[in-house]
Amino acid sequence: MVTVRRLLGVVAASAISVTAATSYTGTTPYAYPITWNPQLASSKLRLNDSIGPVADVFSAGRGFIRSSRAVYAFAANSLDYKISLRGFDEKSDAYYDARNKVHLRAAKRLLRLCEKNRGFYIKAGQSVASMHQVPKEFVSTLSVLQDKASFWSFKDLEVVFLEEFGKDVKELFEAFDEQPIAAASLAQVHRGFLKNGQEVAVKVQYPGLQKQFATDIATMAFLSKALAWIFPDYQFEWLVGEFEKNVVRELDFTQEADNADRTAKSFAHNRNVRIPRIFRELSTKRVLTMEFMEGCKIDDIKSLEKAGVDPKEVASLLAAIFAEMIFCHGFVHGDPHPGNLLVHRDPSRSGKHNFDIVILDHGLYRELGEKFRTNYCRLWRALILLDADEISETGRNLGAGQYARYLPVIFTGRAISSKSSFGQLMTPEEAKVLKEDVRRFTMGDVSEWLQGLDREFLTVLRTDNLVRSIAYRLGATRKTCLMAYVKNAVSGLSLGHPGSPDLYEQGLLAYTKAKFDYANLRIRLGK
Repeated sequence: MVTVRRLLGVVAASAISVTAATSYTGTTPYAYPITWNPQLASSKLRLNDSIGPVADVFSAGRGFIRSSRAVYAFAANSLDYKISLRGFDEKSDAYYDARNKVHLRAAKRLLRLCEKNRGFYIKAGQSVASMHQVPKEFVSTLSVLQDKASFWSFKDLEVVFLEEFGKDVKELFEAFDEQPIAAASLAQVHRGFLKNGQEVAVKVQYPGLQKQFATDIATMAFLSKALAWIFPDYQFEWLVGEFEKNVVRELDFTQEADNADRTAKSFAHNRNVRIPRIFRELSTKRVLTMEFMEGCKIDDIKSLEKAGVDPKEVASLLAAIFAEMIFCHGFVHGDPHPGNLLVHRDPSRSGKHNFDIVILDHGLYRELGEKFRTNYCRLWRALILLDADEISETGRNLGAGQYARYLPVIFTGRAISSKSSFGQLMTPEEAKVLKEDVRRFTMGDVSEWLQGLDREFLTVLRTDNLVRSIAYRLGATRKTCLMAYVKNAVSGLSLGHPGSPDLYEQGLLAYTKAKFDYANLRIRLGK
């Protein structure tokens, strides 16, 4: 059996490697033409990042090995599901117990694959871990990938500066620390000083990602098609396309700079939100130079308390910031995990708002269409009031279809017919009925639901999951998060145009209407 799986892996990996090598056109925003540079020619590049036929052979070989691992993991998981669940009644307790065990084994295989292949596989694993609509075994197992990025030696990154600027690092900066201060799956960050003494953080993309990306995406596309063939109910091919588009955006640091500037402008009215300033003259598609900002990780409760900052106030502000992004700006940060959020204690301020939240890594954003934004605001107003008809209508508008009735559970913890009060969970009886209902779901149902949703909805779901998990870790109650969301949902419906909800941006009429509508809603809720 193992021999067959390995043989299949070798054959499929060969096909993937050839397809990637022959079909990739280099037309994505991060495809760079190779030009002769004497400094580059004499620099100590690693073999796989050098120029010429030898590098092409090395790259193809590396791609073959990575693809072989992926196909092997896929084959092992497919056989595990087929064999381990054979003969069970799909409605029995024994089936669910066996399925959960297979989920866990499959998730561990995927984790090992991501850890070995790194790079885009780490990024893909992180994406799956943030999708709470997939089995919990995958979420809990793959969530460790958030902290799995490892540092590269700076000698391996010097080539990026030479290719982008035609200059050595010492010519560009007054001082530059070769020891990185942070690392992610696609880049790492170094500390430096500009010629004028300004302290900066410099984000440098790892070299050689272009060819690696082509092979990895070809592998993922091949495996998603194979999955649909072996398990017809599992239609997840569209996820590869979404992942590819997101990574293309993240690999273009000029796009990240634009996103940061736009977000800074949108939050100019809020002194508790800080976005690093971008230094355009030292930024390109693969290098991003930005203002260095101090702070502790947002979920580091001990450091927050030591600095005199109330974690619950941090949670409240965090929920409000991202609710404003979603409901009012219509321009949403798609990766707000703890590593991208810092808390800075402001010694000039006292009281409960004595801190700022620093938002980092602006590479992954989603522009929400106006139709989606308005429908999503309406949905949230209906969720709070448990207006079943409005939930069904807006849910259908957002692509949820027949599954719209489950949206109240996903977002508020109450069933659509729940008698629980606002901010409270379902009664034990309601939870029992829902559990029996959900147990009839298959992965095909999950696939159908996710595939039908607007793509904007997927980004919002991911962002909501990440923000709420941090907020709850900081001690926030469910009601705190819900009130932040409904306040901004009501404001979002009153806006004259997408953007900041403050008085100067929207004008007196829209601002006053938002305040009145929110007060009216609180009265209806008895708050």
